[in-house]
Amino acid sequence: MDLKDSLSKFKQQQERCQSSLASIAASTSKPKHRAQPVNAPSAPARPLQPIKFSNDTERLQHINSVRKSPVGAQIKLVIELLYKTRQAFTAEQINETTYVDIHGNKAVFDSLRNNPKVNYDGRRFSYKSKYDLKGKDQLLVLVRKYPEGLAVVEVKDAYPTVLEDLQVLKAAGEVWLLSNMDSQEDIVYPNDPKAKIKVDDDLKQLFREIELPRDMVDIEKELQKNGIKPMTNTAKRRAAAQINGVQPKAKPKKKQREITRRTKLTNAHLPELFKNLNP
Repeated sequence: MDLKDSLSKFKQQQERCQSSLASIAASTSKPKHRAQPVNAPSAPARPLQPIKFSNDTERLQHINSVRKSPVGAQIKLVIELLYKTRQAFTAEQINETTYVDIHGNKAVFDSLRNNPKVNYDGRRFSYKSKYDLKGKDQLLVLVRKYPEGLAVVEVKDAYPTVLEDLQVLKAAGEVWLLSNMDSQEDIVYPNDPKAKIKVDDDLKQLFREIELPRDMVDIEKELQKNGIKPMTNTAKRRAAAQINGVQPKAKPKKKQREITRRTKLTNAHLPELFKNLNP
């Protein structure tokens, strides 16, 4: 018997019980013939109160909709429960919380058992992240193992407050948190205190005196010569703009201020410079 038939049978039982109890209440409400004194006031008749039953229809309908939903939707409900709580649940506990009947649906059980984000020990299900981390200290140890950088997406589900801990480590100067322009993902790098060196002032001055090319295309070429991939492609962007008929906006030239008789002269000690003033 499926859930829909059970619901229909439950409604029929409620209707029969309602009818039986109403008839019993009506029979007991009839006054019995008792001797009453003459002139005794008659007691007012009590109105019949309808008997109310607990209405569980909405919950049963919700259970029915969950168990008839696609396997992927049911898996999502279970994984959300495991991710938010970070606790291990038996199939019965999952059924009580999400109404997903794991034992009653083999497809759900197989998909959940083989899901890379779910750990199953033969009795209980729990959430499984790529890295088993318990806090900020373990997170820092992991980041230091990747001097070339670690994608935040690989650790953000390790435990609920991992993103907040990354910001704390960044503020403390323990890590660098940068954005990758190509993949639009954040990368965390270890800030090794051993890598800190002191640079002489002469070397700093030499670095500042290096003249960079003025055109962005030339800068990109210099980067490529040194084995560095530029984050932009100015030549390609300009070519696309010309094909689409979009001309780069020229920077407006500043209008030179003319000197007139109303101009306040600050170099009064050089009067020969202001002999020919515009009227």
